[in-house]
Amino acid sequence: MHALAYNLGLAAAALALEALGGYPDALYEAIGHPVGWMGRLIDFLEAHLNGAKASPARRRLAGAAALAFLLAAVGLIAQGFTSIVALGPENLAFFLLAVAATPLLAQKSLTLHVRAVAQALEGEGLAAARAAVAKIVGRDTSSLDEADVARAAIESLAESFCDGVVAPAFWIAISGLLGGALYKAVNTADSMIGHRTARYGDFGFASAKLDDLANWPGARLAALWLGLAALLLPGASAKAAWACVRRDARTHASPNAGWPEAAIAGALGFKLGGPRAYVEKKEGGLRADLWIGEGRADLDARDIRQALRLYRRACLVNWTAIAALALIARV
Repeated sequence: MHALAYNLGLAAAALALEALGGYPDALYEAIGHPVGWMGRLIDFLEAHLNGAKASPARRRLAGAAALAFLLAAVGLIAQGFTSIVALGPENLAFFLLAVAATPLLAQKSLTLHVRAVAQALEGEGLAAARAAVAKIVGRDTSSLDEADVARAAIESLAESFCDGVVAPAFWIAISGLLGGALYKAVNTADSMIGHRTARYGDFGFASAKLDDLANWPGARLAALWLGLAALLLPGASAKAAWACVRRDARTHASPNAGWPEAAIAGALGFKLGGPRAYVEKKEGGLRADLWIGEGRADLDARDIRQALRLYRRACLVNWTAIAALALIARV
């Protein structure tokens, strides 16, 4: 089978398996999660290479070296596993690779985490909702009101649709388990050290820039899938999604996050973004982001659930596109 057709099929299979089962709790308790393994290696490298007294240039060089080591380690494991399973029957190898790729995706876990915020707002109170949303955002949640919590959850849903679903599936489709694993390593490094603070600004520079490049196609595809998903959701507007993307996507502080955020904001008539306070590890203070969208900013649990409905349809569109391309590539 042609490599592209094989990898497209692998991405479709991994997406289907992850949507159905996610990452089993029993497996997590037994061995942890691959992203957690990457995170521990990043913590180790940062602790030993990010010298507080080093010059900015030396810290950038050390950060690039740490990233290279991380990618080499992850790449060797992913390619080694791919080569080992290839020695067995083809169908079994395909299944094992698809299973191995599922932890690189987050369709189900993202649904559960965002739904937990809505449930907390509906029945447990604002304090519980702040605690729930703190698990999926990097901002300071201690002073958020109900609308702030709802917007934070929806913004995280939009951004994570890119880096937890569309982008890893894209790289699996391009270069198999190796591509997906390398993408996830870069994305994890960016989430941990790719921040503009005194500690991470130079050391995490390479991780942040490479993550921007790695997420470039995924962010645009995520916006496209969300716009198409709006055609499948009563009350949503694909036309408004496209208009918001054209107008507001590039105004976001991130070169990529604004695309899916604008698509959701436009499709559902929301107003997202705006000034927000981040915890010290991430941004260190208030960041005056621009607003995205021209709709309502006073969002609540019902709006989170509507965003989840759009997200689930966008996941289906993403899977359908990959599966269709896999079939076409086999012809």
